[in-house]
Amino acid sequence: MADKLRRAAEDVDLPALEPELAGLLESAGAEGAYTELIRKFGDDPDGVKMLLCQLESARRDRERYAAAGIPEDVYIATMACFSRFIRETERRTGHFAFDRGFWTWRQTSMRLFRVGSLEYELRELRGERVISLHIPSDADLSPKDVDSSLNRAKTLLSGPFGGWGRVTCNSWLLSPALTPLLSESSNIRAFQRRFEITEWDGNAADFMGWLFEVPENTPLSDLPTGTSLQRAVREHLSSGGKIGSARGWMKEGENYVNT
Repeated sequence: MADKLRRAAEDVDLPALEPELAGLLESAGAEGAYTELIRKFGDDPDGVKMLLCQLESARRDRERYAAAGIPEDVYIATMACFSRFIRETERRTGHFAFDRGFWTWRQTSMRLFRVGSLEYELRELRGERVISLHIPSDADLSPKDVDSSLNRAKTLLSGPFGGWGRVTCNSWLLSPALTPLLSESSNIRAFQRRFEITEWDGNAADFMGWLFEVPENTPLSDLPTGTSLQRAVREHLSSGGKIGSARGWMKEGENYVNT
């Protein structure tokens, strides 16, 4: 992938894309800049040109993090999303490519930060300023690590980004259909207990990519069974059950609240 980036750097005129590169840095304009880059690139095999541009914007973010008082380790952890996503795509498809540009403008625009195990996205939801919690594929969901992440995020983000309130999370890991398949000592179950579940979409299929690292239309008989959770979910699905995805709001006492 690094070799592909070097070749792309010879073909892409970055100075000519300065409006888009600058746009990727701004929360209000980042998604539009991403869309404009898609239009300008047209055919972009393996998403390498998009990756090149987003990495250039991520490079510029380093000084912006420092100016906002956000430590270097948070910057590095946040931007590590690029290599993580490329590895995930390779495991799923057998091919190195960048297919998450639709998501990573959040990181370049300093709208989403990784603090410890979890990611925190500052956004508006139904008119309310909230923190949307995201769970990276390599997250440690042990209660100790989750507590550490929440506590540090409150300290780091309350200063430069004050005024954000409740924490919400929309994930297959919060699915109530998953709960009976987990042991009482499960880290996932402990994470679920932090939330009041308000919505459940039993038909959502994105868990297939996260849990099994396969396309959503993969036959049940082809699902891997390398972990106890994979085996339990595959058996559940084979019996006609659903997993889906759920939204929850962090309970009082667990919550991150800017004051």
